[in-house]
Order: sequence, then C-alpha cells, then structure tokens
Amino acid sequence: MRTSCKLVVLIAIVLPLRAFAQEWISLFDGKTMNGWQPSENKSTWQVENGALVCKGPRSHLFYVGEVQKHNFKNFELQLEVKTTPGSNSGVYIHTEYQETDWPAQGYECQVINSTPKVKPGEYIEHKKTGSLYAIRNVWKAPVADNVWFNYRITVHGKTIRTYLNDELMVEYTEPNNPFRPEDKKGRLLSSGTFALQGHDPKSTVYYRNIQVKPLPDDLPTPGAPLEDAEYDRLITQLSNDNFPLMDLHVHLKGGLEMEPALANARKYGFTYGLAVNCGLRMGFETDAEVEKYIATYKKPPHTFFGMQAEGREWLNMFSKETIAKFDYVFTDAMTWTNDNGKRMRLWLPEELEIGDPQNFMDQLVNRIEKILSTEPINLYANATYIPDELNDRYDELWTPARMDRVIKALVDNKIAMEINDRRKIPSATFIKRAKAAGVKFTFGTNNAGGDDLGRLSYCLAMVKECGLTPNDMWIPTAKQ
Repeated sequence: MRTSCKLVVLIAIVLPLRAFAQEWISLFDGKTMNGWQPSENKSTWQVENGALVCKGPRSHLFYVGEVQKHNFKNFELQLEVKTTPGSNSGVYIHTEYQETDWPAQGYECQVINSTPKVKPGEYIEHKKTGSLYAIRNVWKAPVADNVWFNYRITVHGKTIRTYLNDELMVEYTEPNNPFRPEDKKGRLLSSGTFALQGHDPKSTVYYRNIQVKPLPDDLPTPGAPLEDAEYDRLITQLSNDNFPLMDLHVHLKGGLEMEPALANARKYGFTYGLAVNCGLRMGFETDAEVEKYIATYKKPPHTFFGMQAEGREWLNMFSKETIAKFDYVFTDAMTWTNDNGKRMRLWLPEELEIGDPQNFMDQLVNRIEKILSTEPINLYANATYIPDELNDRYDELWTPARMDRVIKALVDNKIAMEINDRRKIPSATFIKRAKAAGVKFTFGTNNAGGDDLGRLSYCLAMVKECGLTPNDMWIPTAKQ
C-alpha cells in the first residue's frame, strides 16, 4: 500500500509538470495576423516576408489567440527582432487589449538600438533594447540595427529576466508594494497577454518566429527584491526619468570577476564601463600586451570597454590604432612630475613632495590644464583629488579661481568630468559650478575590488543636490 501511495503522489506531481514540459508554441504563422489584434492605427501593422512589420503611427498589436486563452502568468517568450536605424518599439507582457494610447497594464521590454538625430535639448531615448522599460534599464545598445537578434523574456514567480542572443540583460524581482511613478502605476506582475509596439511613423521594426512556453502558475521566485525600499524608489524614479545610470570606472581586479560584476549591475539597473589600466608600472605597458588582452577578452555586449591611461608617459607607450579599440579613454592628474623634477603618485605618501600647499595646488592645476589640453581623452577621472594630508583643507585649497581654470579646460576641450563615488569628489560646489559652465559628467566607482563596488550613492546624491539632468551626462559611443 505504501508503494502504491507513493506512486500516486509521484504521478500527481509529475503530470502537471509534463503538461507544461512541451516544445515552444508558435504565436505567429508567418503569413497572416491571425490571433493578433492591432489597436488604433491598424494599418501600421503588416506581414512581409514571414515577419510582422510595424511602420506607421502609434499602434499596439495584441496577442488574442487560443494559446492559454491569451492569458499568461509564468512563461518563457522568445522572438526574433530586427530594428532599423533610429527606430523605437517594445514587447509588452502581462498586458491587456487597449484601443488607444500606450498600454497601461504590465511591463514593456524595450526595443531600440539607435536614436535619431535630434536638436540640442530635445528628448533622447537612453533606455536601450533589453530594458525593463523605466524600471531597470540597459543604457548601451547590446545589438546592432539591421541584424536579426533573439529576444527572450521570462517570468518565474516575481522575477523577470530579459535575454538578448542568450546574454542575460535584466534580472528584476518585484517587491511587495513596489514604488511606481504616477504614469507607470500599472507596471506590475499579474497575468495577461503579449503586445508588440508600433511606436511612431519614423520607426520600422520587424518581428518573426514568435514562440511561447507556458509554465506552471505556482513556480517559485528565484530572485530577491532590493531590501532598501528608499534606494529602490530612487533608482526606479531615475530610470523612469531616462537618467543614464552608468558607472564608467569599474575594474575587474582585487578578486572581482565578470559575472559578479554584471550581477551587481543588474541588481541596480546600471550599465558598466569595464576599464583596464595602461601606463608605466600601472598595468599594460605595450601595444602587444593590450592586443593580447583584447584578443581573449569576451566583452559583454551591454558594457562599455574603457582605457584608463596612467601617468603622463602613456602617450608614447601606445599607438593610435590600439587606443582606438577602446570605447573611451580616461585619465586623471594623480601622477605627474613637479617643478623639482620629482615624479609623484599622489596617493603614495612615500612619493609625495608637497611643501607649501598653495604652491602645490598651483602646480596641480597647471598639470591638469596641460593634461586636458594635450592628452586625447574623453573624460577626466578623480577630478579634484588631492593627497590625504590636504583633504581637511579641500574647500580652502580648491578656490573659485582654481575651479574655474579646470572647468574652462574641460569645456574648451570637450572633456567630461567624473563624479567619483569612492572618493566622493568633486564637491557639490565644484559640480554646480561646472554644470553652469556646460561641463558634461560621468559616474565612476573606481573600485579596488569586489568589496567596494558599491551602488553610486554619492553620485546619485549629487544628482539631487546639484540638479543634474540626463542632458548633463556624457555617454560613450560604443564600438560594436
């Protein structure tokens, strides 16, 4: 009897799972829009060469077919997508048919790989393909226009994941009572159908091979939400506001490896710039060393690749061709030779020669001006760093005149300035002054390992205190 009972229990468990252990189910026949219903501007949607194509005024194409009675809770959805330059679209989940406007219910998974040219001050969409739109974003396009890519979206319990060509982009676990901006109150998990977005008349996007794998409703949640509700509210609001949450000063060193770094970025909706040190006694010292590293470096498609140029000798150590292989180049003024001919690394007390602090600061500003006017960099890191023994005089030594000289050099040479999270520099006073002059900014952790990777707390505090907007931020141009 016990054996029979165990067998009955086993069958009771296995049969429901088998009901879902099926192959992918097609939602689009490649020939017609059977099972799909467009909203408002219905002519926006067409079928061409086996693909659904949106090109025209705003319209959303909702799945209304027989699979699951078009009501999905836990699932895996995959489809092939191709964008054209400057085109915007999206894939909605847990939504419902709506005749006009943007779907109010459910989440949008973003589709946009490039933005059209706009006039200064006009809106630029920074939230790229793979984003869980306005909640956790990807700030660098992981795929290119005019190329088919695989887009996979999964919901398991309260955890949503997006994948592009099998690379995990977003992993978000919805908390209880999550904060949502006023215009995004419906961005919640429940159940519902899928919809494809026709965004505007200038956007043309293709979809094909749309398939779903329904999963049991009682799946456990594999992830965990952020425990800090106030911080979650902050980054969700900034994500909704299109504020690019990028950390362009991350190093894979001190025991920090790629996957833990990317997991940290996914946790907060950050995009990382992963940088390598290049300079005299500070990392790679030759083209050959850099080329060897690049040859084996598997660059995650949703990250940037940066060169941190160390010291002043780097200009003679690396060719233009090698430098050009990075998405961006940055340096600082933490290594220079003083008027007495002493080469100093300012963070090493044994190499320091400060003397009169005012004279030291004059020499420092002179070196910064020269660096910004002669070195081919995109951004200036550790921007107002001074040795530890002078830190208690930071506000006194960084006089308005000295700040203005550095700011002018940044503006004249179109170089962005890093707000450094680890060192908590520049000061709010310096940032406000630079913003007023038109300087662009980046965020950087400058981590020594995995333990201090952080969550950009100082940088985000400066956003609020200094009134920074998305237009104040500098974004690298990626080399695919």
